[in-house]
Amino acid sequence: MQKKPSDSPAAQRRAKASSSSKAAAAPRQAKAGSTAPPTDAAQDAEPAQAVRIIKKYPNRRLYDTKTSTYITLADVRELVMGRSVFVVRDAKANEDLTRSILLQIILEEEAGGAPMFTEQVLANIIRFYGNAMQGFMGTYLEKNIQTLMELQGKFAEQSKGLSPEAWSQLLSQQTPMVSGVMGTYMEQSKQLFSQMQEQLHKQGEQMLSSFGLKR
Repeated sequence: MQKKPSDSPAAQRRAKASSSSKAAAAPRQAKAGSTAPPTDAAQDAEPAQAVRIIKKYPNRRLYDTKTSTYITLADVRELVMGRSVFVVRDAKANEDLTRSILLQIILEEEAGGAPMFTEQVLANIIRFYGNAMQGFMGTYLEKNIQTLMELQGKFAEQSKGLSPEAWSQLLSQQTPMVSGVMGTYMEQSKQLFSQMQEQLHKQGEQMLSSFGLKR
């Protein structure tokens, strides 16, 4: 019986090699042509807000690197009001000057027609510097202001659509809503002060114990 050409050993080797090359090429083609579907995490992720860099030059001019323009202290105030994330750095030494710029803005606001702090309040704040309560006072003020900001947001949400006249009337009268908001704030403020007193008491006890003393 005569063998067909395709049944010869050489033909069989060629057919086997061709099948192997096709099988190897298939995954490569699938990999090149396929695109993985985006995951839920990738779809839900939002780009983080980049920190805006403002440079302060020796001539006291402020340069906004985002807009490539010189800006004023009033412009920085607008960034604060818009809740923009920024940092002010010395153009030469790269030192963080954000706090000093914010204090300058507060100073200008206080020097204006409607100051927030009385002389007595400012004097009391100065007296806390170097005092044992200085660290606690900073934390207490920060938490109090944060609480007040949250309550302000809730108050604004509840009173949407009010005209300026209605706003004035609402704030001038002790309505249940105003009383409720202020009552919540005062209660949280009292709790913060109690926590501060408790922490100070514990630190005092630990200090006395380290010297072998007891109250």
